[in-house]
Amino acid sequence: MQLNNNVTEFILLGLTQDPLRKKIVFVAVFMSYLGTLLGNLLIITTIKSSQALGSPMYFFLFYLSLSDTCFSTSIAPRMIVDSLLKKAAISFSECIIQVFSFHFFGCLEIFILILMAADRYVAICKPLHYTAIMSHRVCSILVAVAWVGSCVHSLTQIFLALSLPFCGPNVIDHYFCDLEPLLSLACSDTYVINLLLVSNSGAICIVSFVMLMISYAIILHSLRNHSAESRKKALSTCISHIIVVILFFGPCIFIYTRPATTFPMDKLIAVFYSLGTPLLNPLIYTLRNAEVKNAMKKLWRKKLISDDVR
Repeated sequence: MQLNNNVTEFILLGLTQDPLRKKIVFVAVFMSYLGTLLGNLLIITTIKSSQALGSPMYFFLFYLSLSDTCFSTSIAPRMIVDSLLKKAAISFSECIIQVFSFHFFGCLEIFILILMAADRYVAICKPLHYTAIMSHRVCSILVAVAWVGSCVHSLTQIFLALSLPFCGPNVIDHYFCDLEPLLSLACSDTYVINLLLVSNSGAICIVSFVMLMISYAIILHSLRNHSAESRKKALSTCISHIIVVILFFGPCIFIYTRPATTFPMDKLIAVFYSLGTPLLNPLIYTLRNAEVKNAMKKLWRKKLISDDVR
């Protein structure tokens, strides 16, 4: 399908074309990406190193941090480099790869959030059957299904992108390649493609968001029968999950569930879910979770002791 295209590269306009503002973007994105890497890699290392964090909740949190790291990496490094360039060009092939990786890890994050909500539902509403239902084998199968589902979704995005003929212009008014801004450059009627985009990405966002909100509403309703201490602990976990869900799905629903029209605020809104959420997730899950903080302290003490011995 690419043979029908006269465009071999795209020009990304980024968040701004002003030289001073581009420097500000460079510093902001660099610091954000560095924080994302440090925060998520710290969670990944802590979960893998601590025996106390062996429950399914932390098994899923491990994959959430992994998907956050990869999700941010699909956007931030290129954005950092582009902010230093006068003309930010990306080849057609690199653009398609970015579309795939962005949607793959973004969709994986959505599925992991659903699995985390399911885990909390079973833990709070079916405590006596929790161990049997959420066994390590079941959790591994669920994560594998999430990876396969994300791959199917991303391949669909690639198929839609490759079906678009590009004759020029080749300037993308965005800071990364995505199907939505690519639609405005296609030299053909994109009504059907946009309809497929909304029915794919849009449906995933809306259905997943509704499922998550319903599951957490059921969980919060069931907490009235628990003791004050267990209710407080469950509320702390659920509230942190709900914050993540709202921060991630709000902007996604705005971008992917409407007709093929672009607004000036689209790029800024995209910053929330492409760069903001991967940065905030480690803060939300560590600052509101005593078990993770205690495991990090123990890991740090072990490292200090091992360094002293040497």
